[in-house]
Amino acid sequence: MNFRRATLDDCGFLAELNHQLIRDEGHRNKMTVAELEQRMKGWLASEYAAVIFEEGRMVVAYGLYREQPEEIYLRQLFVARNRRREGIGRKAFEILRSRIWPKDKRLTVDVLAGNTAAVAFWRAVGYKDYCLTLEILPEVAS
Repeated sequence: MNFRRATLDDCGFLAELNHQLIRDEGHRNKMTVAELEQRMKGWLASEYAAVIFEEGRMVVAYGLYREQPEEIYLRQLFVARNRRREGIGRKAFEILRSRIWPKDKRLTVDVLAGNTAAVAFWRAVGYKDYCLTLEILPEVAS
């Protein structure tokens, strides 16, 4: 699997993949692909970096992260729908850990509590439970 750092020219298709990720994980984010593209451009132009993983000429995954002095925050790791359950996510994460990220920083990721497959994946690659955010949603006026 090859990898490369994403550029602003990649934001269009990264937004499409991000839209799939939002739907797949059951997130409440209602942003359109166009809105996600603008957000991605802002992120890549400032504090975030993205890595695109390819096999041949096909994009199979991407990771979006922010490096801070003490921590690497992985905001998104997405594997193409037709390539899941092949070990690509695990390979992509290992490339991030071994070839891109410094080894002396804490790694964090946020996972929706109801996304049990993602929780299991992150635990399998070494993440440990640290914090649980609870919420009460506002009442909807009838």
